[in-house]
Amino acid sequence: MKSILHIVSTPIGNYEDITLRALNTLKDVDFIICEEFKEARRFLSHYKIEKELISLNEHNEEEASREVLKKIKEGKSAALISDCGTPLFSDPGTQLVQMCIDAKIEVVPVPGASSIMSALVGSGFKLDKFYYAGWLSPKSEVRKKELLRLKNIKEIIVLMETPYRLKAILADVSKIFGEKVNIVVAFDLTLPKEQFLRGTAAVILKTAEEKNLKGEFVLLIKNN
Repeated sequence: MKSILHIVSTPIGNYEDITLRALNTLKDVDFIICEEFKEARRFLSHYKIEKELISLNEHNEEEASREVLKKIKEGKSAALISDCGTPLFSDPGTQLVQMCIDAKIEVVPVPGASSIMSALVGSGFKLDKFYYAGWLSPKSEVRKKELLRLKNIKEIIVLMETPYRLKAILADVSKIFGEKVNIVVAFDLTLPKEQFLRGTAAVILKTAEEKNLKGEFVLLIKNN
């Protein structure tokens, strides 16, 4: 395994979701690129994996990418991981991947856990088409404009958000798409308290308020 960049998916919560291929790759590479040292060390120590770590995040992406590329060009193999799940979805690393492609270095994805796919297949919605909208703006007025634009897309819409904005985004969806629009909130996926909240935007907003729900989630809007 020389002069290769592996893009390795890691669990989104339940460590048992790691694949054998991912574990073998992480054990075999010369070094691992991560977002944050703390998260990476906690994850790797669980599997008794000790490797050189290089942090690549939104604050140092260009500099770290050049450092990693130099090491790979020297004949070393590397694995890129995110804090959880599949790297590059709303995570840094795209610049590094493009640099490797431009340098004719082999880039090998190692698939695994994905909160998006878990939410979709557990939703009960027909999945022939869906639109990944990703993360909306944290600013209320901008977010509402983004939702107004998404209202014109007649497919399943996939949204990601931080735990503390669940009720705010549900309120915005209810107002802009209508209280009766069907949605699914996939909550704390793969963890013991995982749950799927299915129903209208108004009903799920009421549930979220009554139970004061907090946790990682994926929001699906059935806009078709």
